[in-house]
Amino acid sequence: MLRDRAITALNSSLSLPQALEAVRPHLLELAQADSMALCLMEITHSLHFQWLVPGHRIPILEEYASVVDHDFFRAPIFARPQTVIRDSELLSRREYERTRICQRSRELEPRIEHIMAVLLPIRPGFFGALALYRNRPRAYSSQNAAVLASLTAHWVNTVRNCSDVQDVTIGTHLIEELYRRPDAAILIVEPPHREVLRSSHAIVLLERWFTPSELHSSGLPLPLKERLDALVRMDPDARLDKNVWVSLHADGYRTVRFIELPNPEGPRRWALLMHEIPISIPLPAEMKRKLTPREVTIATCLLRNWTNKQIAGELNRSLHTVKTHVRNLLDKLGIDGRADLLYQAARLNKPV
Repeated sequence: MLRDRAITALNSSLSLPQALEAVRPHLLELAQADSMALCLMEITHSLHFQWLVPGHRIPILEEYASVVDHDFFRAPIFARPQTVIRDSELLSRREYERTRICQRSRELEPRIEHIMAVLLPIRPGFFGALALYRNRPRAYSSQNAAVLASLTAHWVNTVRNCSDVQDVTIGTHLIEELYRRPDAAILIVEPPHREVLRSSHAIVLLERWFTPSELHSSGLPLPLKERLDALVRMDPDARLDKNVWVSLHADGYRTVRFIELPNPEGPRRWALLMHEIPISIPLPAEMKRKLTPREVTIATCLLRNWTNKQIAGELNRSLHTVKTHVRNLLDKLGIDGRADLLYQAARLNKPV
């Protein structure tokens, strides 16, 4: 029940600070922690970070720049993204008490006696690091770590959606901002099929994409209505890798990203963001930097909509080897699946 409440809280807002405030009491109780913080990191030529701390202050994080070089968690979590790591797995108790972070936290109060953290790959060059803290000398258990691990995919999804919204709106409401853009193709629907608004560019795309026989009586295209109906029925775990609809045509890919909009009063609405992607999508430089040469080759094949079997035949590799490469490169890029790879590649080449 607590886990369900935590997931609901993570999806309660497209403002990251508000989502953190909402999830905080449920996550702390679930993981038996005293405080939490999320560090947003952009890695370009150097590391840029921002700490978001819901609830009570954590003084040591306010002077993190002075102790960042002593952060013994940074290298391990970057080496094992989306894996929950506890301080007791890295250092003995005596070694931990000698660290600069432990000693400085005791000077500032409250004491940080134990830490559990996980790296959240959001998109190439952008990461989140979620940390939970205990102020009492009782180490986190493997069960505590398992609980946090079960929510990792939801955290990635929340941070990514909030970040995308922030990039688009820059302080303006999502719908208003997108609707004003002449190239924005956005459809707002209140399930099961009441259309709230349709931007002018969405009208153009929908008329080009679908014939009259493919429309529901409400005017919504049947393929999109069926996907929305399925998402509404799914629990949050099942939705994670199914919120992008992709259709391949001779002139390119047609994609629709489904985003559930927060609405504290009344029924939830969904934003359908539509985009056309040329048939040949170049692999963005931000993605290339994260991959080995072999993974770059396979990612390029994925962007051509090749199957694993086609890739294996073209590269003269076993199907098992190709599947391993695909899984590894998606993990490195922090991407949920093939459909999301298409969407993120298009977004980086030409932001939606």
